[in-house]
Amino acid sequence: MQIHAYTKPELDRFRELCNFTEEEMTYFNMKSKRKSHLEISLAMNISVSKVSLLSASVKRKMLKVS
Repeated sequence: MQIHAYTKPELDRFRELCNFTEEEMTYFNMKSKRKSHLEISLAMNISVSKVSLLSASVKRKMLKVS
């Protein structure tokens, strides 16, 4: 599942229904713009492993809404 592949209405629906935390929302928005985990970790000032945990959490919530 690649977040950047979704359309804007689909992305907006996930934003509205997934109840993302602030960090998850930042991750989601950056992934929708095709940012890599390394780019996200540098922008958010967190480790790449933390970004991987955010990724799993976001994808889990997206699957529940789908």
